[in-house]
Amino acid sequence: MKTVAVLVGRNRKLFFKDKGMLFSSLITPVILIVLYATFLAKVYRDSFLSNLPDAVHISDELVNGTVAAQLAAALLAVSCITVTFCVNLTMVQDKANGVEKDFLVSPVKRSVIYIGYFFSTVLNSLMVNGLALVICLLYMKRMGWYMSAADILWVILDEILLVLFGSTLSSIICYPLKTQGQMSAVGTIVSAGYGFVCGAYMPISNFGTGLQKILSYLPGTYGTSLIKNHMLHGIFTELSDSGFPDDVVTAIADSLDCNPAFHGHVVGVGEMVVIMVASVVILGMIYLLMASFSKKHS
Repeated sequence: MKTVAVLVGRNRKLFFKDKGMLFSSLITPVILIVLYATFLAKVYRDSFLSNLPDAVHISDELVNGTVAAQLAAALLAVSCITVTFCVNLTMVQDKANGVEKDFLVSPVKRSVIYIGYFFSTVLNSLMVNGLALVICLLYMKRMGWYMSAADILWVILDEILLVLFGSTLSSIICYPLKTQGQMSAVGTIVSAGYGFVCGAYMPISNFGTGLQKILSYLPGTYGTSLIKNHMLHGIFTELSDSGFPDDVVTAIADSLDCNPAFHGHVVGVGEMVVIMVASVVILGMIYLLMASFSKKHS
């Protein structure tokens, strides 16, 4: 554990020393919230209003709060994954610069070296996404605040879980990469595509039935739904307290992807947590096996 701690410290120092990577990581949440608020807010608003039953009227304040919560959930769902790819650049840089070869001739196990990369990715990503969460909460406060302290705590736990998922996923994908060019290409693809396949940019309920079934097999779908549930929990409570029938509130939650279905079974929040935890464990084991396998054949 002491060796892992030293490696994590070394990787984090490199992250903070690289001003370009640090600045781009920290500025990303600010850019995303501006882009989301500018281009996606109207899409979310129109989609939300179009899915309301004809006889239902919701105040502008509640609509604004709903849109803001959707935007915040979408940003965090995407940021928690894409930032880990940016932060994981240290592992690829070490290969490109020949540092990995120096590590491999040391008495430190290869698996320990890569565990060090993983934990440094987690810690640095949590720092960046912690900033993103603060920005999102400030935005929601300005647009319409309906969250309780318990909701915020749940969102923080969701964020940690999503960062762990993103870190294991990025570690596996980045493991075979050997140049910064390859890393940039992968990062671009992930940044451009992940928001669509996880339902962040557009509710999956708006997709065709076939595509919905395919996306129901992806853990990221449930990660996005999980954080949406806690971001929008106060909205649903306000709707219920305002006298809206339960079936109307459920229909609204369905339209916002808060009740994803898997082969006709509605996946609850507790089950979403289990899916994400299981995904982290499975991907983590695959990552460790990759490092161990490479050691035997290096």
